[in-house]
Amino acid sequence: MSLRVVLATRNAHKVVEVRRILAEAGLAVDLVGMDAFPDAPEVAETGLTFEENALLKARAIAQATGLPAIADDSGLAVDVLGGMPGIFSARWAGGHGDDIANLQLVLAQLSDVADGHRGAAFVCAAAIARQGGDEHVVRGELRGRLTREPRGTNGFGYDPIFCPDGERRTTAEMEPREKDAISHRGVAFRALAQHFGAIVE
Repeated sequence: MSLRVVLATRNAHKVVEVRRILAEAGLAVDLVGMDAFPDAPEVAETGLTFEENALLKARAIAQATGLPAIADDSGLAVDVLGGMPGIFSARWAGGHGDDIANLQLVLAQLSDVADGHRGAAFVCAAAIARQGGDEHVVRGELRGRLTREPRGTNGFGYDPIFCPDGERRTTAEMEPREKDAISHRGVAFRALAQHFGAIVE
């Protein structure tokens, strides 16, 4: 029987993506999202870095559920915006998780920025924790540039406006497993998978 692990999110898209990444990494776990624990707390992302926020969420959900918990804090870091929206990516337009409003605000802020200066990176810090204090955090990044219009329907968040370096397609135009192979979340969770044994045994 596979080990049950909680992913500290209520984002169904993210649960599917991380489940797929961990399976591809050869990790046999029963990954569930926060919907399986309706009484678990919403964890405030009060950290100042992706790593701090990922650890805050993993620790709190491990404590609340008694199960090993993994969490990530991911975002878009735009060069000409000084690395913003960064840790504020999910609530850049004000409301948490309004993907369309967040994406439109970033495009509006870059409307007069030339194509050669639209560099950006997707960043992901992924953490694992269990009751008792054992924990680990890793970081993954994917460099690219921002388009002027959204393209593609396969992704979520800022995927429709992000073209990885060397690609003409946005990450929302790529097949899911193709995106996982290069994405910030794929890099981070594959690295995190190497530490599962030490944390959950």
